[in-house]
Amino acid sequence: MSYQTIRVRWQEPVCFLQLYRPESNNTINSRLIEECRQALELCEESITVVVLEGLPEVFCFGADFQEMHRQMASGLQNEQRPEPLYELWLKLATGPYITISHVRGKANAGGVGFAAASDMVLADETAQFSLSELLFGLLPACVLPFLIRRIGYQKANYLTLMTQPVSVQQAHHWGLVDACEVQSEALLRKHLLRLRRLPKAGISRYKRYVNQLDASLQQSKSFALAANLEVFSDSRNRERIYRYVETGHFPWED
Repeated sequence: MSYQTIRVRWQEPVCFLQLYRPESNNTINSRLIEECRQALELCEESITVVVLEGLPEVFCFGADFQEMHRQMASGLQNEQRPEPLYELWLKLATGPYITISHVRGKANAGGVGFAAASDMVLADETAQFSLSELLFGLLPACVLPFLIRRIGYQKANYLTLMTQPVSVQQAHHWGLVDACEVQSEALLRKHLLRLRRLPKAGISRYKRYVNQLDASLQQSKSFALAANLEVFSDSRNRERIYRYVETGHFPWED
């Protein structure tokens, strides 16, 4: 298949799915979400491991404010639809394959969501993680169910309120990152050598079982979507986003 926002490479039983929007700082738009969904559907039958990667300098920087700015400048109605992204992360968390986020560089906002939804997170020394949403009056509403499940309420709460990046060492200490090395490509290869041995049926049964043990992601979905729609519908928040794209100034700056 031909994609515009991702690159997909197959080395069965492994699929390498790269988020690829270098012109937009690897931000998330509706096309990227849909193309990731399509790629994951192709993985369901025979792929045992999905490796999610970004660019060397930025894994994923969250929502595409430039696209929101274009919509607002054109006078278009807000078309924020959080459910497809939440469903994509559910696929990463519950699908019949092992998901690995290979993080290099910046993972912000929705980028943290991709990592938190994955079964494993591997990273190099450049990786850093942040939730910047509250700076604009927004909330990481859809990220938090996945992040809380992974690192616990208080650490997710701290990351949300402080809005500043944490190092890969801190993320590793918290459990957001499972393993890290200076050069993470060798680390990834080492993990894949082991994971390639696992049979597809065993992985599928295991993922189905563990997700029956913890139904928190499905239970949180309606609250997450409602909170997301509320903050992105707030005209003050939309003005903050518009001004930031226009001027580069954060909301607290003159």
